[in-house]
Amino acid sequence: MKLILSRKGFDSTAGRAPSPIVGGVPVSLPIPAADRSATTYADRGLGETVAAATRGRIGGEALCHDDPMFAEGHVWFGQCGAAEGHLRKHGVGPGDVFAFFGLFAEPGTGERHHRIFGWLRIAACGAPEAVRAHPAWREPPRAHPHLAGEWPRNNALYFGPGATARNASPALRLTRPGGPLNTWRVPGWLRARGLSYHANPARWLPGDELDSARRGQEFVCDIGEDATARAWIDAVIAACAARG
Repeated sequence: MKLILSRKGFDSTAGRAPSPIVGGVPVSLPIPAADRSATTYADRGLGETVAAATRGRIGGEALCHDDPMFAEGHVWFGQCGAAEGHLRKHGVGPGDVFAFFGLFAEPGTGERHHRIFGWLRIAACGAPEAVRAHPAWREPPRAHPHLAGEWPRNNALYFGPGATARNASPALRLTRPGGPLNTWRVPGWLRARGLSYHANPARWLPGDELDSARRGQEFVCDIGEDATARAWIDAVIAACAARG
């Protein structure tokens, strides 16, 4: 079994602002889209939210890359290019779990930090036409960007059960209290199991902390049958489901 820490949503480059926490719930703002999208922030009910987060720089009428897409206990997530090549290289497939994380701002203080905001347990993945033929397939509630338009040859879709976090629990926060942003508190088993893009031993700090990579979308850990790691994933899913 593999765990994928998957960076998604607004950051200092895509959107140039952190996503907000609204009413105690992290709201991951999808990145802006220049094309291959039929969905605006207003269509997602995020018009006022994105305008506030960007101080009016991006409005509700702007197109967004509506991915990953969450609805009724299912998730549709597309990937391509080098990031998809990385997932394939590491053999990511059915049964593996994505933990989606992004850049958020603490209410009141505005402190930027990384936190997990959702998850997906893969039921089917691969070329979109093949995934759509899978018995578990459900049609997405909106036009998914990776199901339309021109994409690289390795355009892939990941589908399965999943959900967004209902709360901003400290258990879902990656950045250590007080920062800096890319210094994460991580479970002790992660150092032993390894994480792609983090092979340099200098990244692994005392006290179960990690100097996380500034670049990269998909960080993969092969947890195998490690019971402690599997229990950690179950705990993350439970923390997402808890109401704040």
